[in-house]
Amino acid sequence: MGGKYKTSRLCLGGFVQALGLGGYCGLVGLVFLNGDSWFGKMDRYWGPMLFLMLFVVSAMISILIVFYYPYKLFILDKKREAVQLVMCTTGWLIGLVVVGLVMMIVF
Repeated sequence: MGGKYKTSRLCLGGFVQALGLGGYCGLVGLVFLNGDSWFGKMDRYWGPMLFLMLFVVSAMISILIVFYYPYKLFILDKKREAVQLVMCTTGWLIGLVVVGLVMMIVF
């Protein structure tokens, strides 16, 4: 298969990863938005501690979504493809952020 096919396939993978990360961030955003009504007001020690734990777990899940497959490619000595996948994912994420900002402004 040619190089264009491999690049377009990697960019499609980057798109899927970006959508997965965007969906995950949306779910965490729902927890933040509705946290008081779901869990009640947390004004003790547990509220900040649970927030920090959610933050750390969220960072770990985000890292797995974005970097697990590129890591596997890198280990298989496909360094160029790994970098291309990370760059495509980053580009798609930037695109999703721009679309989200435009939607916030318009609606």
